Amino acid sequence: MILTNIDYVPGYEVVESLDLVKGSTIRAKHVGKDILAVFRQLVGGELKEYSEMINESRQISTGKMVAEAEKLGADAVINVRFTTSSVMSGAAEILIYGTAVKLRKT
Repeated sequence: MILTNIDYVPGYEVVESLDLVKGSTIRAKHVGKDILAVFRQLVGGELKEYSEMINESRQISTGKMVAEAEKLGADAVINVRFTTSSVMSGAAEILIYGTAVKLRKT
């Protein structure tokens, strides 16, 4: 599956636009890691626990979007975008979306 954040795939022609596809997840960190992040916030530096959580969430959300596109028979998802929102302290939603398309090599 080809994923791109532009509205075309170089070397291919979009022959059919199938549908909007999306994937999302809401994740929270273990309370112990949350406490570690609070201490790190006091002294400064990267909040590795939250970086890890967001990266895992992106992978899960992307997998869900790709699965939705595959069900439609898509060759690619174009105009891919991520959005993040805080649901509560220590929990975030990651949403990824794009347009599932069929392609033809040019």
